[in-house]
Amino acid sequence: MEHISQLTAKIREKTAYPDILVISRIFLPKEAVIGEYIYNRCLQDPERVIVLAAGCSGDKVFDQTQQFPVYRWIYPEYWRSGFIGSILKSCLNMLWSFVLAIKLYFRYHYRYIEWGHGYEFPSLLLLSYLLPIRFFIYLHGNDIIYALRNPVLRSLFKLTLHRAEGIVCNSSYTQDYLRTTFRLNTPTHVINPVVRPEKFGTGANSSSIDDLRASIRQAHNIPETAIVILSVGSLVKYKNFDRIIDNIPLLLTIGVDVHYILCGQGPCESELQSQANRLRVDKRVHFAGYVPDRELAGYYAACDIFAMLMLDTKANNIEGFGIAHLEASYFGKPVIASRLGSVLDAVQHEENGILVNPNSGYEVFQAFNRLCKDQLLREQLGRRGKELAKRKAAYKCLYKADHN
Repeated sequence: MEHISQLTAKIREKTAYPDILVISRIFLPKEAVIGEYIYNRCLQDPERVIVLAAGCSGDKVFDQTQQFPVYRWIYPEYWRSGFIGSILKSCLNMLWSFVLAIKLYFRYHYRYIEWGHGYEFPSLLLLSYLLPIRFFIYLHGNDIIYALRNPVLRSLFKLTLHRAEGIVCNSSYTQDYLRTTFRLNTPTHVINPVVRPEKFGTGANSSSIDDLRASIRQAHNIPETAIVILSVGSLVKYKNFDRIIDNIPLLLTIGVDVHYILCGQGPCESELQSQANRLRVDKRVHFAGYVPDRELAGYYAACDIFAMLMLDTKANNIEGFGIAHLEASYFGKPVIASRLGSVLDAVQHEENGILVNPNSGYEVFQAFNRLCKDQLLREQLGRRGKELAKRKAAYKCLYKADHN
């Protein structure tokens, strides 16, 4: 890894002419959706990019293996937690991204900045006035809501968007929300997240899928013939995991041998466990806790149906793309999901899954009943989902004008 103190080091020959500075406060090896999204973007043009990001655990080893230069700023240890710490980190993100972007300009003379998220955008706005560059800003949803919290931020954010060469939205819903919130002439592009098999380590290797399926089922004492429903995500109220647990006794009543695995942690864990006990399905509902990316492949392999029934609120509609839906599709699993927000880019009704109204008990139950009983339908939706999940994003579209 090249830290900023090593600016005099030689540039590797294979990245001798990079012209895009990618800036992100979150970047691998830290496990996060935005970090994964930005990393996948960098892999599209490794010869063109330089990365500037916040430091994280394990970054030195990770950065040394990359095809592009990576520079990091670090946080003092005592700034890394708590409310005050989060404010200080945000200030540090703005300061270092601004200062180090200028230093890197004098080294690389890059022509573009790609700002990996809408947070701390004032630094980007200042850079656009001080440096002879053009820039693109990436918006994931919640960063738009962040910028609307007060009139000053809103005005500065709108100015930043007007000055941008282009805006990249992670979903069609985010793009629509942006257009209805701001009147903009700036070109907007929808580039959905993609699945990177290497994220799962050897777990994405098809030859090991059957072994992974067997090992996870054995670990949770689930018979090979049982139907397994899987959810992956933080255990919070709006993700509506209680609705899925409600359906377990109903499915058992009609003769479906069903189990439900929940991967994740969160404030609702004890409440969900109490619900499973109250419904007498505690032997059928398995709380796997936090599962790192490299182990998730086993859980996707072990399930027959992936389900996420997020509730319909503006905050969570725009919060994210729903990468777990796409990952499940990558492993050939049919998806049951809410008919709302950014999920609509990841799940196509009757193509790779079934979309439902999460507030309709009837719709939800019918979707589970249908998929649990119809293996051919599960396989059909899974095959189509695998095809959809293997599509690749094309970031070169951002620079089409340069080649005309």
